[in-house]
Amino acid sequence: MTRFESGLELRRDRSRRKTRVAARLALACGLLALAAPAFAQAAPPTHLDSGDTAWMLVSSMLVLMMTIPGAALFYGGMVRAKNLLSVMMQCFAITALVTVLWVLYGYSLAFSTEGMHAGITGWHSVVGALDRAMLAGLTPDSRYQTVPEAVFVMFQLTFAIITPVLIIGAFAERMKFSAMLWFSGLWLTVVYLPMAHMVWSGPGSLLGDMGVLDFAGGTVVHINAGIAGLVACMVIGKRKGWPQTHMPPHNLGYTVVGASLLWLGWFGFNAGSAVAANGSAGMAMLVTQIAAAAAAIGWTAVEWATHKRASVLGIASGAVAGLVAVTPAAGTCGPGGALLIGFAAGAVCFFTATRLKYRLGYDDTLDVFGVHAIAGIVGALLTGPFAAPKLGGFGTVTSPLLQLWIQAKGVGFTIVWSAALSWVLLKLVDRVVGLRVDAEQEQMGLDLAEHEERAYNLS
Repeated sequence: MTRFESGLELRRDRSRRKTRVAARLALACGLLALAAPAFAQAAPPTHLDSGDTAWMLVSSMLVLMMTIPGAALFYGGMVRAKNLLSVMMQCFAITALVTVLWVLYGYSLAFSTEGMHAGITGWHSVVGALDRAMLAGLTPDSRYQTVPEAVFVMFQLTFAIITPVLIIGAFAERMKFSAMLWFSGLWLTVVYLPMAHMVWSGPGSLLGDMGVLDFAGGTVVHINAGIAGLVACMVIGKRKGWPQTHMPPHNLGYTVVGASLLWLGWFGFNAGSAVAANGSAGMAMLVTQIAAAAAAIGWTAVEWATHKRASVLGIASGAVAGLVAVTPAAGTCGPGGALLIGFAAGAVCFFTATRLKYRLGYDDTLDVFGVHAIAGIVGALLTGPFAAPKLGGFGTVTSPLLQLWIQAKGVGFTIVWSAALSWVLLKLVDRVVGLRVDAEQEQMGLDLAEHEERAYNLS
């Protein structure tokens, strides 16, 4: 081999070595580039965000407004005039009672993850510990993700308030005020707090680990409360004269104003559940509006086809059904999914609220089961398929049918959990203080019988 050939071969060897080194460097850089987003997503937020904080402050106020005055007016307008104040009093009293219980132990039982962090299984997947009782460890500097923890505590408190408030519509006009307070406090403790923990407390929670999707409370709030309402109205019995005596709403104006406040407040309920002012919150707000409107149209269309008229109570109830149904799906469904979820909820709830209770004979005064439980079930089930990207969703669902099955298991668990425990609590309260006012008090009306006041002074 000549010197020239030897030099040429040497240069070729160097070139090949440089190529191999460059290829290895490129591969390493590529792997780092792929890993970087995963590392960034896994790392917890390191700072408070003023925009997120401001939005969560507003959301907390919007959700509180759903109870007082939203639910108070919505329910108050649908009862007879002699029971208006009793319903408003119950909404107000539950707001105060749950706030106190939330501070004492509620937040801790719902969101403490001490046991799960310690690797303890069993009951820690069902309910939290008491390490955060009396909000221990909460300071102005404590944070949850990118917002102050105090704001997150307040936001979740508003959910804990409205859930037992929803139940009172099922037994309106006949339960003692004292019994209502005992039942609401016990139900919050035994039924609601564990459900919130099982769905929302993170890895290690029972339903969360099953893969159940519930962005803002389809199972935790609406199915939970709706099933409890059905059990309550069956245990306490029918109102005197129902269904033979016509008992129309005394002021549908109040009901429409209340429904409007619920619609507005639901933006905080759903979009606030993103716990950030971001694209997820924006999409949740949009699909909330779409589902409510579609359900209002769905209910009205079916009512028109059935009765050749469109009622004010119907369109308001339909909108609420749509708001309920989109609640579990608000973080994962797209606009098309929200349209179909809302329309389905409005159409189905028309029949459950106007036909089913008369056919089966249970006196659900303000259709808590017929609207909240049924729309919650429809929404929770449809959350599964409509979270799939192939159906316009924004979730990570790869098999819509598999997710539908997971959602069905979550719905079934919630129904059994709420029904069984609510029945036990109602029987306990009935034995201790009695559930129902007597016949004379019911005829008089709970405003006078329980509170010695009138909503309207006719003099």
